[in-house]
Amino acid sequence: MAGRYDRPRSVLRMRTVAGQVFLLQVAIVVLLVAAAIAALVLQSRTDSEREARNRSVAVAESVANAPGIERALKSADPTLVLQPRAEAARKGSGVDFIVVMNTQGIRYTHPLPDRIGKKFVGNLAPALAGGITTEKITGTIGPLIQAVVPVVGDNGKVIGLVSAGITISKVSGVVDQQFPLLFGAAAGVLLLTTGGTALVSRRVRRQTHGLGPAEMTRMYEHHDAVLHAVREGVIIVSGSGRVLLANDEARRLLGLPADVEGRQVADLELGPDVKALLSSGRTATDEVHPVGDRLLAVNQRSTDQAGGPPGSVTTLRDTTELQALTGRADIARGRLKLLYEAGTEIGTTLDVVRTCEELAEFAAARFADIVTVDLAGAVLRGEEPTASAAGPEMRRTAVSGDGAEDTALYPVGKVISFRPDTTLGAGLANGEPVLEADLAALSGWQRQDPERARRLIAYGIHSMIAVPLRARGVILGVAMFWRAQEPEAFDEEDLSLAEELVARAAVSVDNARRYTREHAMAVTLQRSLLPRGLPEQNAVEAAYRYLPAQAGLGGVGGVGGDWFDIIPLPGARVALVVGDVVGHGLHAAATMGRLRTAVHNFANLDLPPDELLWHLDELVTRIDQDEAGDADGSAGVTGATCLYAIYDPASGRCTIARAGHCQPLLLRPDGTAEYAEVPGGPPLGLGGMPFENWELVLPEDSRLVLYTDGLVEDRDRDIDAGMAALARILRGHAGRTPEETCEAALRELLPERPSDDIALLVARTRVLDSAHVADWDVPADPSAVARVRAAAVRKLTEWDLADEAFTTELILSELVTNAIRYASGPIHVRLIRDRSLICEVSDRSSTSPHLRQAATTDEGGRGLFLIAQLAEHWGTRYTGDGKIIWTEQPLVGEVVGEQGAPSIGPPAV
Repeated sequence: MAGRYDRPRSVLRMRTVAGQVFLLQVAIVVLLVAAAIAALVLQSRTDSEREARNRSVAVAESVANAPGIERALKSADPTLVLQPRAEAARKGSGVDFIVVMNTQGIRYTHPLPDRIGKKFVGNLAPALAGGITTEKITGTIGPLIQAVVPVVGDNGKVIGLVSAGITISKVSGVVDQQFPLLFGAAAGVLLLTTGGTALVSRRVRRQTHGLGPAEMTRMYEHHDAVLHAVREGVIIVSGSGRVLLANDEARRLLGLPADVEGRQVADLELGPDVKALLSSGRTATDEVHPVGDRLLAVNQRSTDQAGGPPGSVTTLRDTTELQALTGRADIARGRLKLLYEAGTEIGTTLDVVRTCEELAEFAAARFADIVTVDLAGAVLRGEEPTASAAGPEMRRTAVSGDGAEDTALYPVGKVISFRPDTTLGAGLANGEPVLEADLAALSGWQRQDPERARRLIAYGIHSMIAVPLRARGVILGVAMFWRAQEPEAFDEEDLSLAEELVARAAVSVDNARRYTREHAMAVTLQRSLLPRGLPEQNAVEAAYRYLPAQAGLGGVGGVGGDWFDIIPLPGARVALVVGDVVGHGLHAAATMGRLRTAVHNFANLDLPPDELLWHLDELVTRIDQDEAGDADGSAGVTGATCLYAIYDPASGRCTIARAGHCQPLLLRPDGTAEYAEVPGGPPLGLGGMPFENWELVLPEDSRLVLYTDGLVEDRDRDIDAGMAALARILRGHAGRTPEETCEAALRELLPERPSDDIALLVARTRVLDSAHVADWDVPADPSAVARVRAAAVRKLTEWDLADEAFTTELILSELVTNAIRYASGPIHVRLIRDRSLICEVSDRSSTSPHLRQAATTDEGGRGLFLIAQLAEHWGTRYTGDGKIIWTEQPLVGEVVGEQGAPSIGPPAV
């Protein structure tokens, strides 16, 4: 064989890398083929034994489970029956023998008839116990595998045994016949792999050109020359931090000395970042490090990853010319980041003004020096913007930026009319942005306000961008960006960024405007449905608080379905109402208004609390039935709760009934607190259950606390814990006024952002002075009318109400006369001096008089007409044993006490 440079080479003395690889590969292939053949031979032996065992067991089980085997074993001559069957099975299955025996091991069958009747040779114990046993033995026919299985009778006991056996040579014969083919295939594989190895070695030799050591040395020298000639720096550092190699470019880029090789990296005059990287030996990929006035891209890899010596190789590439391009890319990334942050920081609330302030604050901190936002008046009012709303007249809504208050810019709240002959006015009218890169050039923008324009330029503002706030094709306002401290003027790229920023903010402003409109409509509706103040009455001193859901302390509230009411009733009495409609929003508020109106109407009928709630429950049921068929799928009212209480200051009696509502809290004059055990009826709209009254005489200055569940229940507190906390907070403060009681309850129980509406009503009871009440029992005698009139006149004179005596005489004459003529039972007259003079006549009749227009020939029917003309109010209320007809006459000059109501004490002199 001829080698490079015509030097002879022997196949047996191959000194090239390719030759040595060839010999090694051939040796490995031979060893692998031999090992594979040996493994196959051993595996075949193992498989032969496994096959013999499996076949023996299968044949023995087949015979043991064959039909009639039990009857044959129990017959008089089992051999006569079983021997032919066993031989037939043996020949058909290919086993060497099948032996059927009894439980003592005496054979009934055998291929050799002379063995029948003799004892079986083998281990029978496992089979007698019901198991299966296999064993390898050497018999007269050679090594074999035999299996013994039990024959189980119908009673589950072993009544016999079956053994089947096969010689190993019979099973392994097939495998032995394949050995020539196996060895032939192995020889073929050996030849094939040897040829392949030769081809691979030949390819390696061709690729290395058959180089010897000398040739390799020359190659190294050539490569070294190339290494120092490339325009990329290369440094190799040992594991101890010593420089092993630095090419010329590396010396130039890093400013290394000529004797750098062999020196420690720590001793070199390099920047701290580069020195730390070279000393660490860590992996680095395209890391950019400044070195002097250059930017170097550094890549570093370890040299011991493939078993080489410890250390690292580092390449350096000068990327200074890419610095400008990198700066532009950073600017683009910064602008994308700015737009992303704008999406998270602008529009965090549904408030139009706050959204504009967020836009101004965000842009002033990240884009411009000063930012102003102007909106059309319709947008600020929450109205739907129109074409006219996009006109040149705007109201300044937000201003942000350092020193903005010192400039000549219009302040917040200023109404600005943009002149159409200016670039800004024309651009706003057309919905186009305006870029004034050089304000000092006075290109026409100054015509808006020349004096202010001069002051702005004098302040240092030199560049401006104005972008209309546009949403859904309608202009909502304009955002203006001003630069003063930043020397660079706005350019087209800044204009594009400003347009994108304002476009995102405009969506948030429009969403806030639409919410403002809807919220204002809902709040207006709810305020129109709730009481606007406390009515004039003397029965209780009251205070209330109403907080819709998520109102919080100082927050903007929502719209809910809770309500309260104080309804004056005849006889100086008063009704206290608190209710709760499930849910929030317009539907809950509208439902609340319907229920509140219904309560007022039922209260005018002067129904007791339980009857009023029954009628209200019936009304809610009908409403639910009506709304169940609505196509819009509006929710029903089922689940609303209500508490209705009537307090009579003349007797101090309080009557309460509730429909699924929270129990009222009673604060007694001594400061103790307890919940009134008012029977709990079902919520309104469920029907089928009665409501019960709870009555108690309350001492004067008792405080009745009525509330909805939003006060005592929230996400972190169940209703029982909240009620206990309410009682604990209000207990022991007998001197608190109702206003102070409301404040104390809300201060301790109100969460920062309530999740449910809260209605709270606190009423402190008053009791009428007995000197202001006069009553008489009247016999059913017409002559008693005159005595009653006289007694009434004396009492009015005593009360210093002589001016009302004549009118009162007429009213009492008519009412008492009617009671004597048309009613039955005892008749009772009562006069009450409160804010008005109240006359009451009661009897046992349940028939109510009716006002009618009497004809000229009628003898009656004019009395009630006369009463209606003389009294301010009159009516009838029913009691448990009859009715009461009452009238009210206004009094002039009463003492005005708390809440603008006349005091109950004696008149001022």
